[in-house]
Amino acid sequence: MTFLSPERLWLLTLLPLIIGAYVLLQMRRRNYAVRFTNLALLSRVAPRRPGWRRHVAAGLFLAMLLILMIGFARPATSVKVPRDRATIIVAVDVSLSMMAKDVPPDRFQAAKDAAKKFIRDLPARFNVGVVAFAGSANLVASPTTDRQSAIASIDQLVLAKRTAIGEAVFTSLQAVRSFDAQASQDPPPAHIVLLSDGDNTTGRSVPEAIDASRAAQVPVSTIAFGTPYGTVDIEGETTSVSVNKETLRGLAQGAGGKAYEAADGSELSEVYDSIGTSLGFKTEHRDVAARFTGIALLLALAAGGTSLFWFARLP
Repeated sequence: MTFLSPERLWLLTLLPLIIGAYVLLQMRRRNYAVRFTNLALLSRVAPRRPGWRRHVAAGLFLAMLLILMIGFARPATSVKVPRDRATIIVAVDVSLSMMAKDVPPDRFQAAKDAAKKFIRDLPARFNVGVVAFAGSANLVASPTTDRQSAIASIDQLVLAKRTAIGEAVFTSLQAVRSFDAQASQDPPPAHIVLLSDGDNTTGRSVPEAIDASRAAQVPVSTIAFGTPYGTVDIEGETTSVSVNKETLRGLAQGAGGKAYEAADGSELSEVYDSIGTSLGFKTEHRDVAARFTGIALLLALAAGGTSLFWFARLP
């Protein structure tokens, strides 16, 4: 629990003084009673001592004061609330290495299937855009809540030569900055999910992409897609296309995201699910002082009720 006005907690220092005053008052009453030397007369004056019951109302009253003092400091709890204009850019590697069949039916088809499932499962309030990158990066679907548009753009992706990971990040950031009329001054909360199996072979470097994403405060999560044993046939020649986990992990760590490894389509779907559920909320502190006021009111009613029931008077 946090307090929105913690400086008001100084009032709690008064509580021990009030408790001390109550104890002192009880001791003085006891000393006064002992002064009666005629015990028979004392038993007639007070034939039935209230015992522990006389402290119940006082205890409830002190508890009420404690709760009120805490409530006065405006206690707050952390709650998750939906993020308005939340935008996710899915960047898909369409380089020729994605033809490798080490992930059935092949990396490219498995990646597209998982990406489409991810988009379908996103909350309706999310905006999602799609970037495709090989030798260059292109925004193939602008961020929107229209899921069919994003899915259709994935179905139309085609493979090409080389891999421009850095350019994919820059293109994704530009899509966020141009999301709406206010995005240039007040960009939406965004996250880039970049799926790739290779190294950066052309365009701007990964360190440049990291600097840009950090400056824009847009995290980049990466998914290393494939195995160390992938091969592709290009112009009749078999080429090894091992997944480059180090480059993708470095990008994610530097850009404030998370690095994942997905060896097959089902694992990739689970990774996408975990990313999607983590992006749509932000933590805010909500004032809950009213709860403490309500509890204090109940304690006050309990103190008054017990005093009236047992002693026919208010405390």
